[in-house]
Amino acid sequence: MDLESTYEIDRVAGFISARAFRRVALQFPDELLKDSTRIVAALHEKLRFFNQLHTGSNGDAKDVRLYVMADTMYGNCCVDEVGASHANADCVIHYGHTCFSPTSTLPAFLVVGKASLNVPLCAQKLCEYTIKAGKPILVLYGLEYAHAITEIKASVGTQCFKLEVRYADIMSPVITPSETFSSMNGEPELCDAQCANGCSTEENNASYRIGGLTWSLPVGHRMEDYLLFYVGSDDSAFANILMTYNTCEIVRYDASEDLLVNEFSQQKRILKRRYFLIEKAKDASIIGILVGTLGVAGYLHMIHQMKDLITRAGKKAYTFVMGRPNPAKLANFPECDVFIYVSCAQTALLDSKEFLAPVITPFEAMIAFGRGSEWTGAYVTEFRDLITSSPMEAKSQSEARFSFIQGGYVEDVEQQEVEEVEDGVTALVNITEKALRVRDKDSQTLIPGTAKSGAEYFATRSYHGLDIHPENNFPEPFLIGKSGRASGYKNETTEKSL
Repeated sequence: MDLESTYEIDRVAGFISARAFRRVALQFPDELLKDSTRIVAALHEKLRFFNQLHTGSNGDAKDVRLYVMADTMYGNCCVDEVGASHANADCVIHYGHTCFSPTSTLPAFLVVGKASLNVPLCAQKLCEYTIKAGKPILVLYGLEYAHAITEIKASVGTQCFKLEVRYADIMSPVITPSETFSSMNGEPELCDAQCANGCSTEENNASYRIGGLTWSLPVGHRMEDYLLFYVGSDDSAFANILMTYNTCEIVRYDASEDLLVNEFSQQKRILKRRYFLIEKAKDASIIGILVGTLGVAGYLHMIHQMKDLITRAGKKAYTFVMGRPNPAKLANFPECDVFIYVSCAQTALLDSKEFLAPVITPFEAMIAFGRGSEWTGAYVTEFRDLITSSPMEAKSQSEARFSFIQGGYVEDVEQQEVEEVEDGVTALVNITEKALRVRDKDSQTLIPGTAKSGAEYFATRSYHGLDIHPENNFPEPFLIGKSGRASGYKNETTEKSL
């Protein structure tokens, strides 16, 4: 496909010209940086043409400044509003794979690109599997294949007859910041999205949306009644659909290999792993909140909601902003028993097998720390769906519970405020004794909690770093070290052997 068609130069230039933006940030993932210079040149040429068309003069587009952004701090799928603000940009043009997460402050235009697809073969596979399945089909797809859905519809209509096949529509590529966070992910709601392909739904039909796709089902129909036929790669967007609709039968058409994949045993292993992390989080005393985005609408509200939930559960919460987390970064905070990753739906499922402490999602944290919460198998990856107007009731830290990880009943020790004035040594001894309590294996007594804060954890460590003695106000004498190279210092008298 040519450059102008793949990167939608006409639509992007029309978006910039119609809204009179003067400073535009172009966000590219690493794999598309090679095309950035050509895209900038094509946009300048198209903006010059639009300016001349509107003004009737030989105007140019030099007053529109284009800034290329790369190496985003967080996931490439989210709009990098922080990076765009460094250039005082009026809007962001996002290229490549996207999660369609709403922005907080800046408007954005999403260019998903166009990947090649064997339409006749895909339609043939869809018809064959539909007849074999014997149940209605819902066609979902990667956003890069949205341009071929119209052809697939026409081809399936000519090859197959009397088949109930529904197709998802892609949402509008224009994102306008909003103060409301009512976007749903996998739950019925009235369809209010402006679909690029003309989303038309019947009255009172249940509408769904996930990852930039939206569709509706007839009244009385559920997602479990449909076979999900996904066209695309095994990427984060498909993993999001796989986890959200884990009770549905799913088959994936791999466009690069031209074959069908219907074996997803890994999904069950992932769900078991997530359940294990929830049980492990219940035993945590110190929780770290990882900020995985600074642009998705509602992220700050979710961070405050997680803090409130953790505090009311009698645990200690710390917030960390460190960009993309990795084992080395999180290992600097060994006092944290578990981390909560607040990010977009397609980067929330962080594989933490190599991490010192597990990393869970806000949905898993609400199950672990909320009163009466049990996992029924349903899974929510979009944190904006968890934003509630009323605070969730937290589990009491004085209630005994059975820990599957420790194999016994656990009673979390409640943090007690010291009412009487104590000297520093006595306070340190008290918190150290509480942090070092262990369970008697021969008895069936309750297992007390460990360190309840970073200060208590630090007090029980054998190494505290540099020892500073404030009572000694005199500087220590210093000695001059060796000079020269390690192979032979200047003060060494040993002669080199021949």
